[in-house]
Amino acid sequence: MLQSLHRPAADQPLHAVLDAADRIILGKRHELRLALACLLARGHLLIEDVPGVGKTTLAHLLARLMGLAQSRIQFTSDMLPADVLGVSVYDRASEAFRFHEGPVFAHVVLADEINRATPKAQSALLEAMEERQVTAEGETRPLPEPFFVIATQNPFHQIGTFALPESQLDRFLMRIELGYPAPDQEKALLAGADRRELVSEIAPAMNAASLLAAQRAVLDVHLSDAVVDYVHAILAYTRGSERFIHGLSPRAGIGLIRAARAWALLEGRDFVLPEDVQRVLPVVVPHRLIGGDDNRVGGHAAVAEAILEAVPVT
Repeated sequence: MLQSLHRPAADQPLHAVLDAADRIILGKRHELRLALACLLARGHLLIEDVPGVGKTTLAHLLARLMGLAQSRIQFTSDMLPADVLGVSVYDRASEAFRFHEGPVFAHVVLADEINRATPKAQSALLEAMEERQVTAEGETRPLPEPFFVIATQNPFHQIGTFALPESQLDRFLMRIELGYPAPDQEKALLAGADRRELVSEIAPAMNAASLLAAQRAVLDVHLSDAVVDYVHAILAYTRGSERFIHGLSPRAGIGLIRAARAWALLEGRDFVLPEDVQRVLPVVVPHRLIGGDDNRVGGHAAVAEAILEAVPVT
């Protein structure tokens, strides 16, 4: 029902996940909600920040709380696509080549420091992220469901980094930053137990089946014509603005709606409000736009603010 204010059943275990995560990643509940919304929307997450603020810990934590199989790929400048996808090895017993799956064959794939690899290695994830399958040595192989890529990258000005191309950035539904913790939370981190140890000890709050059910529930969140018109107006503004080299694609608009639906579900609603679109837009839209200094590290908030100010809710 459009005006229902009850909390959807799928929302209950999700808040258990958030509460548990909030005890590990201190003072970052909003960022945790965004990461969870990204997973619910069947998107992929890019975390860009300086080293040591908890990017990798967040990825391990989400996989642990969801009860999902995970793998970690440490991207380096000498990495090859086969290091991600897998390789065929000759088996003498069967006198045939046998394919050995790479680390991409997992529910949650942590692509650590993805921008330290060359574009050739980065591109190995493109098909996996978009089609949820990989083609290796002439054969197409499906990836497990659910499938979620969490990539971390260091700021572009650091030594030894390769900027992600636009086609790769567009595969990430959200791009977030964690930032430094507030003073009280940072003191608690300094005096408390090691976060990695806490992650290994925490009990899962969901499993793959319940996550898939929650992802299906996102699709049932009602979307009114007024919200569709609002999102379309945002797309049209970016295409007509001289601030950007090119505007948002239809795929970006679909991603924005999926993210807004997931956010509404976390809010305990079964319908989308324009405010849901506004909450997720700063992490869904700016990394898809090219427009000068404002769109570099630290300028995404300014881009989002300008769009929201220019496009009123009607």
